[in-house]
Amino acid sequence: MWQQTSDIVLISDPRVAAIPVRDNGEELADVRGRLRVDERMADGSGAYAHLRSGLLARLERAERRLPDGFHLLIVEGYRPIDTQRRIFEEYRDGLRAAFPEMSPDEAHIAASRYVSPVDVAPHTAGAAVDLTLCAPDGTEYDMGTQVDDNPEESDGGCYTDATNISAEARAHRKILAAALEPVGLVNYPTEWWHWSFGDRYWALAEGRPYAVYGPHRFA
Repeated sequence: MWQQTSDIVLISDPRVAAIPVRDNGEELADVRGRLRVDERMADGSGAYAHLRSGLLARLERAERRLPDGFHLLIVEGYRPIDTQRRIFEEYRDGLRAAFPEMSPDEAHIAASRYVSPVDVAPHTAGAAVDLTLCAPDGTEYDMGTQVDDNPEESDGGCYTDATNISAEARAHRKILAAALEPVGLVNYPTEWWHWSFGDRYWALAEGRPYAVYGPHRFA
């Protein structure tokens, strides 16, 4: 059942859109060959495996902070603007079909729990990464839900602080956060796998006056 989320700042919040962007001009860098990359979200151009160079450097530092036997597994980084728009609109329209009592504004807000509106989407800036943890042989650790499980199908288990997951999964999420937070990344609280640096949401969460990464075109 759809429920509003009043205690979490969603990416659709007007305060996020109000953050100015002063793009620092960093280029996108290929994650492949530098960190472990999963191909479930692979696209023909390889855009999914690219991130702003500064974010990738921070992830490499985070990798070194993990306990023995744990590695970052990158699932998706950069996402083309047209793709982001399509994903958001399809999810929003699906919610309105499933919950006809929703107003258009409510559907927009509800959709933003899981997919960023294109005008503020950190993936289109190369500033966000969807990732999980794996063992040296590539086996993924139990994180409570799969990457990209939405709030409806996971019964809210996708929320980072969800209580309806196992103690082991909660411990694994804490390991992930303990590696990523000290290198400057922030988590989107409705998606345990989504972390970003340099985007508008990051700027709001960190009290920064502006974002350093804005929408970017993949060459």
